[in-house]
Amino acid sequence: MTKESPVARRRVLLGSLAGAAVVAVLAVAALNQGEPPKNTSQQAAATGPADPTPAASAGSPTTGPAGSPTPTSSVKVWEGPPAPPVDANLSKGSAQAPVTIVEFGDFKCPNCRRFAQRIEPELKRRYLDTGIVRMFWRDYPIRGRDSIRAAVAARAASRQGRFWDFHDALYTGGQPRLTDANLRAVAARIGLDLGRFDADRRDASVRRLVDGDLEFALELGLSGTPAFLINGELLFGAQPVAAFEKAIEKARHAG
Repeated sequence: MTKESPVARRRVLLGSLAGAAVVAVLAVAALNQGEPPKNTSQQAAATGPADPTPAASAGSPTTGPAGSPTPTSSVKVWEGPPAPPVDANLSKGSAQAPVTIVEFGDFKCPNCRRFAQRIEPELKRRYLDTGIVRMFWRDYPIRGRDSIRAAVAARAASRQGRFWDFHDALYTGGQPRLTDANLRAVAARIGLDLGRFDADRRDASVRRLVDGDLEFALELGLSGTPAFLINGELLFGAQPVAAFEKAIEKARHAG
């Protein structure tokens, strides 16, 4: 039911920005509480066994290329593009948390699934439940129509206050087929009003929210998913919990 938009087609051109990965710090302000970006250099941590799934290439509009992005060892602060408004339904954790994690994710991304299943639950126990971290989701559906269809469906679920339930259901188990029928089945399973869910998926304003996040991520030059900004510092991929812990503690005790 979801058509591919001009924004999605632009991902190939804008994706060429990704190699520089000059995104590290720009925008927890725009992504969260309006604080100005810091005027210091930041370290983009990109070590660990799981690289982010790369953005789509010109030769493959619906899947990512085989290569992995090259980590950037030192990334300077810069003024990034304006961020779309934050949807509070796509956040979790205390609004007073000293550390913000913004995830750019794709429901068709295997490493996003790995993060959701193996890493995020531990971060939630250690940091969200204790008021240290607040997490935000940004849509980065770079794997074609299935990715966009699922992102729109999750936004429709958010209109009923159930984004995270829908998110968790999509990431439970193996990779599901992201068809209309299967997305609707997930919505039914978590108890959504299906009539409202269907209407919201057809709502052009819901699609614009997804397109806005996608364009923002492309303009940042993010080279794949998952990508995280931890108080503005870039961390790529479904890294081990220890890598997130190190970045969170650094952010928590900075300045």
